[in-house]
Amino acid sequence: MESSAPTAGPAAPPIRAADIKAVPVRHPGRWVAAVLVLVLAATVLNSIATNPRFEWGLVQQYFFSSQVLHGLRITLELTVIAMAIGIVLGVVLAAMRLSPNPLVSGASWLYIWFFRGTPVLVQILFWSFVSALYPMISLGIPFGGPVFVHGDANSLIPLFLGALLALGLNEGAYMAEIVRAGMISVDEGQTDAAQALGMRRLQALRRIVLPQAMRVIIPPTGNETISMLKTTSLVSVIAVSELLYSVQLIYSVNFQTIPLLIVASIWYLIVTTVLSIGQYYLERHFGRGAARALPPTPLQRLRRNLFSTAHATVES
Repeated sequence: MESSAPTAGPAAPPIRAADIKAVPVRHPGRWVAAVLVLVLAATVLNSIATNPRFEWGLVQQYFFSSQVLHGLRITLELTVIAMAIGIVLGVVLAAMRLSPNPLVSGASWLYIWFFRGTPVLVQILFWSFVSALYPMISLGIPFGGPVFVHGDANSLIPLFLGALLALGLNEGAYMAEIVRAGMISVDEGQTDAAQALGMRRLQALRRIVLPQAMRVIIPPTGNETISMLKTTSLVSVIAVSELLYSVQLIYSVNFQTIPLLIVASIWYLIVTTVLSIGQYYLERHFGRGAARALPPTPLQRLRRNLFSTAHATVES
């Protein structure tokens, strides 16, 4: 019995690239979410703009007043100096924490434990009332040595300096953990290679480890700086005339509480925005080498989008 071979049908015509039509995937949920966000944003903005109780005229009147600008200057001074103290302390404490000497490492751990474990507001109040514990302060060589500074505690540590000490010493504990995280993110082989070349431990830390650790250290340090800007408002409890206390003095006289708080909030947002931009460019600078090419800046992305849009319009 013979089986007949099946006959092949006509060959299908080849598919050409021009016959393939790409259909983009539809995402209706995204459009619905976008519309809802736009409607909600428009509702909120309309409410803020049309509600007369916001007193936008008073906000404009006091926005550049000398008292508010003086408070802004004090806030910026507290932020910059306290962060400088915190960063320097953080580097020292992180190096101590990683020291093979158990006494040095333990002292660093004890410092971090204490200042992270007590609220910064309590520390501010403590430094403002330090004269209750030490009415007279003497600085010099202990155990009978010469004294270099001696005086009344209230004179040596005024309220502004007490606020700086509280903010800076507290920030040093947090910066120590941030710097330590950056240091241990660098491979140990880098330190071993530096020591094999004859570098001392501190030289390897300064020249090899810290430059590579900056990519990890910068983002949380930027967050800490922005947080410090807002934390300075706590010193208003000891009558340091920073931004919040300055507007409190004004609305305690004219009773325009909400407009003055809006003034302070807008200034905080402006400074926070500037700090965020600076943080972005610092991250971009220290991120060199982590990728083949640096990511484009917001201005570069804007120019590229505008150019591509204009080019597409000309072609159409």
